[in-house]
Amino acid sequence: MTERELEIIATKARLLLFDAIYTAKSGHPGGSLSCVDALTALYFSEMRIDPKDPGKPDRDRFVLSKGHCAPALYAILALRGYFPESDLKLLRSIRGHLSGHPDMVHIPGIDMSTGSLGQGISTAVGMALAAQAKQMTYRTYCILGDGEMEEGQVWEAVMAAAKWKLDNFCAMVDVNGLQIDGKTSDVMPTSPLDQKFAAFHWNVIHADGHDFEELLSALAEARNCRGMPSVILMKSVKGRGVSYMEKNAAWHGKAPNDAQYELAVSELRAHLAGLEAEA
Repeated sequence: MTERELEIIATKARLLLFDAIYTAKSGHPGGSLSCVDALTALYFSEMRIDPKDPGKPDRDRFVLSKGHCAPALYAILALRGYFPESDLKLLRSIRGHLSGHPDMVHIPGIDMSTGSLGQGISTAVGMALAAQAKQMTYRTYCILGDGEMEEGQVWEAVMAAAKWKLDNFCAMVDVNGLQIDGKTSDVMPTSPLDQKFAAFHWNVIHADGHDFEELLSALAEARNCRGMPSVILMKSVKGRGVSYMEKNAAWHGKAPNDAQYELAVSELRAHLAGLEAEA
């Protein structure tokens, strides 16, 4: 797909996830909006998947380690054809199947249930290790938050992936600089992430988390790397696409009111209309 087509899909996903959070009156919009472009690149360009056969043995795997940003993943899965877009209206509802965090039991297309930060990358490393042991060709991808990098379990997984030289594994860190309590640099500094991953013998790649040319190039570099796992450090903006949410930690985990919803939707629709007019 062209970069413009991917940007159109990502904008549609932003509208869908925002509507789902507003309808549920609960959710995590900030981090969901910041990782949508990475998810779009994965599901509409990079990964070998089949929505008609979600459990296909040789499919590529994906784990959303920052599981609270499930609305973004759900929107992408709906657009990709795993379930109807109308299901998003039942986010966090007892009447639906889309819980607040990814659930591999009830949601097609979810490869691992996540939520407790740090555990997602550990299971993703296990998936990659299983592929290596079974001599299977699937790749495993995992998106983490930069606040999540404060978890000790993350670095245990990083060590394990390097030990086993898992070149079939790619971690993607959503570096938006914010977490629920404020700036990551104030809460618990983890910089320099690039030097730390390099010290653990990882292939380190930098990319703009909202630039599809850079994202696709980074994913290609990771795919072609041999002998070590890869990490893509994605510089991003929390709340991307909604003016009053951008770079604002207050929108980590709360739903918009009616006026805020209307403003956000009007901005996103205007952006979508502009993209479609240029396509």
